[in-house]
Amino acid sequence: MAAKWLLIEIFGDAAPSIIGVGSTPRRFMALDKVLKGSGSFDTALSVIAEVAASLKQIDRTSADGGRRIIAKPLVTFSGRLHGVYFWSGRPGEQVPAPDPAGAWIFNLTEGKASGSDDLLDLYGVPSSERHTEKAMAGAFTRLRTNHDESEALSKIIHSQPGTIHQAVWTVERDDKELRAAHFSCRMLLEVDPKDGRSQVILRGITQDIGPALSVVSAPPPVVLEYRVLEAATNEGEHRAIVNLKTLRLIRWIGEPVPGLAWESVDDQIEPGMHPEDLRVALAMSEGLARGKTQGALRFRQLSGEWQTYDVDASLMVLDQHTTAGLVMIRAAP
Repeated sequence: MAAKWLLIEIFGDAAPSIIGVGSTPRRFMALDKVLKGSGSFDTALSVIAEVAASLKQIDRTSADGGRRIIAKPLVTFSGRLHGVYFWSGRPGEQVPAPDPAGAWIFNLTEGKASGSDDLLDLYGVPSSERHTEKAMAGAFTRLRTNHDESEALSKIIHSQPGTIHQAVWTVERDDKELRAAHFSCRMLLEVDPKDGRSQVILRGITQDIGPALSVVSAPPPVVLEYRVLEAATNEGEHRAIVNLKTLRLIRWIGEPVPGLAWESVDDQIEPGMHPEDLRVALAMSEGLARGKTQGALRFRQLSGEWQTYDVDASLMVLDQHTTAGLVMIRAAP
């Protein structure tokens, strides 16, 4: 049987673990569960350490000439190694192509997301439209989540270092092709080298495991709850999920508000709520414990100007310990 590529994560200080064997996801499996022989295990650790030091691909034959070893790094735009594709087989054996995979991060403290060229290749993003950083909510615009979404959002809200998550969601590529994508991630507490502040960073890898309609574990085309919400939304209204702890946008349900500066893409204008309206937003958030709340809030536009919106908020229960805000927003007359 031909050797398969191993997808190995290296998110933090924990020992590297396997998150994919060929196109089959694995749940943070110890390397020695697959690499049985001590020689294979030691070789893999040595190669991973070498790739981590150089961030370059390795393709070589073992000293005894009996094995060919290939290791491909998965690196973020910021230069952080998240994982390694590892293959070991006979020198004359045909090497299969690994599934597309890419590294990414969510800065949960700042609400920003960043990826890698490998990830944008997986998404089919043209080179002229690539950005190195955007608002975290932007990462959800191409994702069709599975029934574990409440669990995933709850983990984002709590932002507890050490938390892990794996799932199969559907990615809509820029060419509209739907692909089943398995992702693995881990939350880490890190210090920003620029200002010394502690931040919670979610580090992950996404692997394309096949056409969405051919993968049983991929989510249904549209989750029923979102279909109901979209059907109940009138023209000019837009819905979103908001983190009540930070008042930051987590994701849109349906289309985002046109003209609103929410993506925070690279050199675009920084999004934000008018500082004078913060007390109104806080009062709305606190009032959700007693029922629905309403208010008028100003948000920055792509033009740089402020636009007033009427905002209705409801409490959204993610699990027995976690809530978020479900907001409906429309431009004020």
